[in-house]
Parts: sequence; C-alpha cells; structure tokens
Amino acid sequence: MAEPPPAAPPAFKVKAIGAAKKGAGLAPALGHVHGPGCGHGHPHEAGHDHDHAKCDHDHDHDHTHVEAPPTQRACEQGALAVQLDLEALLPGETDDEGRFAKLADALQRIVGVVRVHLRTDGPHAEVCVHYDREVARPVALIGEVRHRAGAVRQRYVAQTWFVNGMDSAQCGYVIEHVLQRTPGVLSANVAYAAERLVVEFDAERVTAADLARRIGHLGYELHEPEAGHVCAHHAHAGGLAPKLELPFVVVSGVLLALDLVLGALGQRPPWLETALCAAALVFGGAFAGRAALMAVRARHVDIEVLTVLAAFGAAAMGAWFEGAFLLFLFSLGHMLEHRALDKARRAIEALGKLRPESARVERAGAVVDTPVGSVQANEIVLVLPGDRVPLDGVVVEGESHANQAALTGESLPVPKTVGDPVFAGSLNADGALRVRATKTAGESTLAKLVDLVTQAEARKGKAHQVTKRLEQIFVPAVLAATPVLVAALWWTGTPVQDAVLRGLSLLVAASPCALAVATPAVVLSAVARAARSGVLIKGGVHLETLGKLGAVAFDKTGTLTVGQPTVQNVVPIAHLGADEVLAMAASAEMLSAHPLAVAVVEAARARELPLRPAGQAKAIHGKGLYARVDGKDVKLGSAAFFADLPEVATQAVVAEQGQGRTTMVVAVDDVVVGVLSLADTPRREAITALSRLKAIGLHRTVMLSGDAAMVAQAVARQLGLAEAKAPLLPDGKVAHLRQMMRDEPGKVAMVGDGVNDAPALATAHIGVAMGGAGSDVALETADVVLMGDDLRKLPFAVQLGRAAQTAVRANIAVALGVAAVLIVAAVAGWVQVSQAVLLHEGSTVFVVVNGLRLLWFREK
Repeated sequence: MAEPPPAAPPAFKVKAIGAAKKGAGLAPALGHVHGPGCGHGHPHEAGHDHDHAKCDHDHDHDHTHVEAPPTQRACEQGALAVQLDLEALLPGETDDEGRFAKLADALQRIVGVVRVHLRTDGPHAEVCVHYDREVARPVALIGEVRHRAGAVRQRYVAQTWFVNGMDSAQCGYVIEHVLQRTPGVLSANVAYAAERLVVEFDAERVTAADLARRIGHLGYELHEPEAGHVCAHHAHAGGLAPKLELPFVVVSGVLLALDLVLGALGQRPPWLETALCAAALVFGGAFAGRAALMAVRARHVDIEVLTVLAAFGAAAMGAWFEGAFLLFLFSLGHMLEHRALDKARRAIEALGKLRPESARVERAGAVVDTPVGSVQANEIVLVLPGDRVPLDGVVVEGESHANQAALTGESLPVPKTVGDPVFAGSLNADGALRVRATKTAGESTLAKLVDLVTQAEARKGKAHQVTKRLEQIFVPAVLAATPVLVAALWWTGTPVQDAVLRGLSLLVAASPCALAVATPAVVLSAVARAARSGVLIKGGVHLETLGKLGAVAFDKTGTLTVGQPTVQNVVPIAHLGADEVLAMAASAEMLSAHPLAVAVVEAARARELPLRPAGQAKAIHGKGLYARVDGKDVKLGSAAFFADLPEVATQAVVAEQGQGRTTMVVAVDDVVVGVLSLADTPRREAITALSRLKAIGLHRTVMLSGDAAMVAQAVARQLGLAEAKAPLLPDGKVAHLRQMMRDEPGKVAMVGDGVNDAPALATAHIGVAMGGAGSDVALETADVVLMGDDLRKLPFAVQLGRAAQTAVRANIAVALGVAAVLIVAAVAGWVQVSQAVLLHEGSTVFVVVNGLRLLWFREK
C-alpha cells in the first residue's frame, strides 16, 4: 500500500523535464514530453502525454520530489525550460501575488531568460523558467535562480500570525484593507475560519512590529505560531461575540414583537414605543455598530457602515421601529454567518490533537518524557502499544501494526518492522517500537496536512471577491450621493429641512435592508429544513455552492464503503467444505486482534460454526501464523507464506485478488484446504445515492482512494462508478481535486471521512463529511455533514441548494428593483421618509417570506 516516505525532502527541489527533440540523449523517465507551448496552466495544452496532476505519483513507493540532473524540453519560440519547486525558493509562498511577483521580475532580468511563470497543475507549485538555449545553460541558470531567490527571501518577508478578537469575517476585510494600504506591504490575506493572517512585505520599508502595531490599534491581538503547534490561542477565540450575539439578537426581536403587540392592543404610549424601539435598536445594532465603527477608524466604508447610518437616520426622523427592525434583521443574518464560520475554526485544532504533546525519548541511557516540539531528528523514540506515534520516523527495533488510515486512507492496519516508516498521528496497535525520528514535529506529514488545510481556507472564492467589489462601489456611491442631493436641492431653493429630509429619504431608500436579509432569510430556512432531514449545512456560502455542483469526488474507505473488512468468499480446495475451512481458520485466529483475524472469527460466528481452542499459536509478522487446532497443524496467511501452492489454489488467489480482495490461504497438516478472501463492504445506500446524483444531472462522480488501485477499481465496479483514482496520498487527492476544479464548469464537492481527507475537503469548492463514520477532523473541516452516515441525503442537499439559489436570485432581484424605484422616487420627491421606509421594509418582508418557503421543501 502506498505510504509517504519519512525522509525529509531535499532543501532544493528540481522537477526533471525530458527532451522533446530526437537525439537529445535524455531518458524519458526523467521528465515529460511537451509539444509547442508550455501548456501548463494555459488553454493550449498541446502535446501532453500524461496528466500532470498525477506526475511522480504513478507508483506506490515514491511520493517525494527527487533532485534530478537538469533536463530540457521544447517550449515556445524554440526556448527551453527548467522547473524549480516554489516552496524551496520562497518558503510559505502559495500563489503568484506578493513575493512571487518580485521573484519573477528579478528572474526576468537574467540574460537569456525568455519567460517566467508559476505552474500549479501538480501537487506542488513550481517556478517555470523558459530560456534561450543559445544564451543560457541550465546548470548555470539554476544557480542564478537560487541566488536571486535568496535575495528576494532576505528582503521580502512572509509573516504568519494568528489573530484574536475577530467577531466576524468583516473584521478580516478591515484588517486586509488597513495592511494593503500600508507602504511596503505586498499582500495581506486573512483566513477568518483559521484565525490566520499572512502578510508579505518589504522588510526595507516596513517591519513586522510596525504591522502588528497597526493591527493592535484596531483592537485585535496578534500571536506568532509556536513551533510544532497548530494554534496558540483558541481558548479565547472570537472574543465575546459568540456568547453575546445570539442573546442580543433575541432581545432585539422580543422588544420589537412587544412593541407590535402593545400597539395592536392600543396600550402603547409614544414614549414607550420610542423606548422599546430604541432598546431594540441598541441590542440589534451592537455588533454591527462596533464593526462599522472599526471600519470607519480604518477609513474603510462597507455595507455595515451604510446599514447603521440608514438605521440611525430612520430613528432620527422618528421612525424608530423601522430603524430597529433593519438592524435586527441585519444582525440576525450576521449571527447565522458568524456561527457557521466559527464551526470551521476548530478544524486545525482537531488536526493538531492527533499528535501527542510529549514523546518517550531515549537520552543518556534513560527514557525521558519530552515535549514533541523539542525532539530532534535522529533521536530514538519509544512508542508503546496504544500510543500515537509522535513524529515521523523509521522503526529500528520491534514489530507491530500501525493504524494510519487517518493519514494514508488505508483500510487495514499496516505491518511495521525494522526499516519501515511510521508517521506522526498514526496509532500503534500491538507491539512496542523503537523509532528513529526523521523529521521534527513541524516537518511531519501531519504538520503538512495542517498547512494544506490552512492554505485552502485562506483562498477566497470569486463570488466573495465580486460581492466585495460591488459593495465597495455601491456603499460609497450612496454616501456620496446623499449630501450632493441635499446641496443640490438647497441650491435650487428647497428649504433646508425639506432638503435634509429628502436626502435622508434617499439614504433610507438606498440602505440595503432587503439586500442584507435576502440571503440570510433563505439560509435560515434551508439550514433548518436540512437539519430536519439529518443534514448539517454550515453556512450560506456552502448552501450556494451545493446549488452549483457539477461533479462530486468521493473517498472510498468509510464513505462509499463501511470501513471494516468482512469475509467475501471461502473457496474450498481439498477434502474440507467451505464451512469447515472457515471454522478451522477462525479457530486458529481466535487469539489474534488483527482486523483480518477479527473478520474471520466474526464470519464463522455469524454462520454459527463450532470454534475450537487453538494452542501453540505462533505468528510470523506480516505473513501469517501457525496454530494447533483439534490435534491438527493449521497454517494460514498470504500466498507468499507458502513455498509451493497447488495450481488450483494459485488460480483461486489470482481470481479473488482480481476482484480487489485480500486473500488468506489455509492449510491443515501441510495440505492446502482453502482460500479465504476479505474486502471492505460497499455501503448499501451508496449505489442508490450515486444513481440519484446522476438522475439530477451530476454525471461525473469520481472515487479517490489511498488503497491499492486493484482494490479501488473493484469497489468502483460494484458501485457503478466510471472513475476511480488510486493510490492517492493527501497531496495527491488535493492535486486531483484541483485538476477537476479546473476542468469542470460547475463546482466540485469532496465527500470524505478521514483526516487524510481534511486537505481535500478544504481544497474542494465544498467538503462533505459522513457524520458517524467521519473523524472529528473531517467533521470540523467539512462544510456539510451527513449526520446519519446516509449518502442518500446528498442528492437531497444538492436539490435544496438549487432551490435556495433560485430563492436568493429572486430575493436579490426584488431588493435591487425596489431600491432602484425608491431611489428615483426619493430623488424626485415623490415619496416621504415614512413611505420610503414602509415600501423598503415591504420588500424586506417579501424576501423573508420567500425564504421561509424552503421550510416546506421536498425532494423531487
């Protein structure tokens, strides 16, 4: 089974590239043949002879970059190209913004360089440098690239902080806005769910301390990540907002409801109405007002600023109820978004919990409990049965089985003996191991998983960027238009009071009240409807993505399959029948805790076969066992455990393995009597779910698995899946998902359940986790959770997402349409303030009612 090697990658990595010209004298194994044009990341993908997403991952045994001799390939205009690992050149860089732009500019000045660009079509980003063969030579060019990359690294710094005190995603936008306006800052990116801020800046123009002070003045605290730790401050994440936001919204709603009831009963004097609505306005606008104030302090005008101004403007005109109701609805939607995003924040923390905090390290002849972060490479660590492995390493003494399904996706525990790699976070099952650490805690496979998740969360989607641009244009335009209108009216002879009232009418008419609740109204209803059917949707953005799905990728083990091996077939060969063969094997396996042994015993008990006590049992690690059962010598294990198998047994083994099953040969008194085959069982509801997905228009469904290719293909055939990609490690799944996201016109979902799926769940447009079978990490990382392990809920969720999309589009059309009409009417003086508020709130009522329809949604 595919396993990531424990050895640390070289400090500098070069992707080998083969020659396109005949007679170049370069082995094809060294690289890829390309036709004209570079192709990667561009529309002219001519001449590719294989999929780059799977480059260097075609086998079970090699998943690292290997530093190879520089090679060449044909590129545009007769140039050649070399590729260099971006992480080796600029550690922490993820895209073509910020420091990479500076590096590309520096490399472009090298004599002979034709073009420099970033290549992202594989599991690792690479810098592709095209050069003129008549001017530059690859070895010298690589040296110059390394030299200039070092200069860029020294001057242009990538700093990562964890941010404490953000109440909402809007706070992240304010931080980005402030930093991006700071001289010397190249880029700033806030991942609110991960509480992570990454800033790239010119160290000659600004320092990290200067940036930290700027953020501190906004009211946020910055913490530098500690070595070997996932996050330093989750205990106080989010401030008081998660605790107070819901009570404040509820109090605001209750006060407004009380005002309406008293008014209907005729028991509401004017002073009481004002008091109730003023209190409702304060409670409903507390957090929106705080965010608006911080935005103003940062000289950033956003939708919250406009909403608060509109609400207080309405109140200043005596329309207290309208102002309070506006802030109540806005805050209700904000609360839903905030609570959904807060769930994702625990994803990285859950990943980190897989790694123990301390390790048993052999030092000076004694075993010492040592913090994992202080253990160095090449130190010897003792791992006892039941312990989680603290660091990546190699076994130097002992034999055991390691459950590393959370890291590699393998459905069965993997035998470990001297020379085998082990990985941080995997569970040691049944034997003590002495392990030589090959990586520090921060370099482990698990740490890389954490980094993949945080990088994926930091990438913002196009829809998010478009809405922010619209807001940045719309809000300042309304604010600028209001005083202009007042001044113009006054200049033309309109009394000052009338001019101000008409200007406030414009502000109220243009305030995005209906627009602000157009999506939350739909989200509230759809999320409630989904929860009633056992589907947890963690926010409106994920509901929107569900409605745009074009393809779905599934993990195999635990998602499409049960995740537990079972006996599939018993092939009798000699004088014993199938039940007798199974009973003899189960009797010998009764004392073993190995998952395959447990499956054999359970199968025998399910058939109510008599099991006899075994004696003189002796296990041969990784091969099989001997035992004495009922006076007979029993030998069972893999085919390799038997020196000479009869032809009929060999045929049975080949036939069963051809179906993707694990085989176990059984011999009694040196006579082979049968072959058992075991496999993970496909979930019964998976076939129905896949069929329903195709029926509603999702025709591309793909299985991604860490298991052997033969096993994955067998499961795919049973489920009716046309595509199965295996074996894939976490970064391989991420690479394939990214390729799907480039190829598919619609959105791509990932459905998984293990920690190895966490990067894939975070990378896909939307991650879906199985509830009961899913690990805590997958559940925290996923955007949608099927609570009952029932895949048949996925088609329901997709249809609900589509219905929500239709409702959102209708709501936005009504909100913008009414606002446009009211703006014209307010400017022309055709409506009074009270009429504008009434009509505007009427549109709000419409969008809320339209959203509530989803409470009665039924799957078609």
